[in-house]
Amino acid sequence: MKNARRLITLATLFAAATSQAQCLSDAQVEDFVGSYFAKTPAVNPPASSEEDGACTRGKLNAVLSKRLGKVIGYKAGLTNPAVQKRFNYDKPVWGKLYEGMLLPSGASVAAGFGAKPLYEADMLVRVKSEAINQATTPMEVLDAIDQVIPFIELPDLMVESIPKLNGPAVSAINVGARLGVVGTPIAVPQYRAERYAMLDALRDMNVVVTDAAGARLGGGKGSDILEHPLNAVVWLAQALAKEGLAMKPGELISLGSFSALLAPKAGLRATVSYDGLSGAAPVSVSFK
Repeated sequence: MKNARRLITLATLFAAATSQAQCLSDAQVEDFVGSYFAKTPAVNPPASSEEDGACTRGKLNAVLSKRLGKVIGYKAGLTNPAVQKRFNYDKPVWGKLYEGMLLPSGASVAAGFGAKPLYEADMLVRVKSEAINQATTPMEVLDAIDQVIPFIELPDLMVESIPKLNGPAVSAINVGARLGVVGTPIAVPQYRAERYAMLDALRDMNVVVTDAAGARLGGGKGSDILEHPLNAVVWLAQALAKEGLAMKPGELISLGSFSALLAPKAGLRATVSYDGLSGAAPVSVSFK
């Protein structure tokens, strides 16, 4: 009961703070959602502060939930310093994932799956316990999840001018959530020593993006995400708590990009491998 009361209080305080933010109007949000479903570029949302971005994202999520249905998890974005630099912002942002966004590995997707489509090497984790919301270390996160899942995210930045996007504006557009391709889950091991081994492997793994001929297209290391990829979940738990939200068992969390944001091309088959992570099978997507 105390936790529920605290979340309600936090949500009320957040609503009061964002009521003064520079938000898209309800009509503008409807226009934005229309562009989302038409896969046409939308007007860049005004977002010069964290509050601006959160305000528009909240309105956008309220409308999207009526069209897309159930929230199945969250995505942390701008968790890689290289990606932060591209958007001239020094902290992560988050968005919601909806039912129907996730496709199986090997899926064939139109190269123009969005207005401004991209793809990136990513990873999902599945929440096992609500204790994840109090996690402050990667090991505490690992103890509160039951699966680590190879993932290629297919985001859509969808605005007329991508160079004008900053961190708050990326937040405002729900961090470009559109689609993603899900690989074979890896169970979190039961024994402590094996968990420490997985923790080290997640930090040290080499994530590689290749084409059908094996040519390297991009990639990075596990530690490129906030020094350890599970730190993205630590950050997300704190960010959600500020808005009276919490991760729930069964939800999926996207950790962010290990690679640069890449442009899809018709005829390309992209595969992401997680070298050094035991049990990790490659995940792939084809563009048509």
